[in-house]
Amino acid sequence: MEFSRRDTLALGLGAAVVTVLPFSVNAAADDVIATFTGGADMGDAGIDLTAPEIAENGNTVPVEVSAPGASAILLVATGNPTPGVAQFNFGPMAGSQSASTRIRLAGTQDVVAIAKLADGSFAKASSTVKVTIGGCGG
Repeated sequence: MEFSRRDTLALGLGAAVVTVLPFSVNAAADDVIATFTGGADMGDAGIDLTAPEIAENGNTVPVEVSAPGASAILLVATGNPTPGVAQFNFGPMAGSQSASTRIRLAGTQDVVAIAKLADGSFAKASSTVKVTIGGCGG
C-alpha cells in the first residue's frame, strides 16, 4: 500500500492530536487544583473519597467525600472538558465536613478530592472510575 503526501500528513496530524489531547485535559485539571491549593503540597491523610470502581452510566456517578476538620473540599474529574465538578465550603457551625453528590463523567478517568484542612494544609484522595457509557456527550 502506498501513501500519498496528503495521507502521510493526515496520519501525522492525527497522531499529534491524539498525543497532545490527554495532556491538555490533565493540564486543565492541574490548573483547577493549583488555583484551589495555591501550589501548596498535599498529603494523603485526612480525606476519604468513595466512588464506584465501575459506573454503568457516566451521567450519574455517586460520589461521597469526607474530611473531618476541613474548611473546604474540591471535587475534580480529571478527564472532563470542565474538570472542576464541585466545591463544598464548611463554616465553623458545620456539624460534619462531608458531602455526597452525583457527578457526570465523560469516560473512564480519575476523580480527585482535595480538602483544605483547618491548619491550612491540604489533603488529596483519588479514585479511578471506569465508565461504560460516557456522560459528557459520549
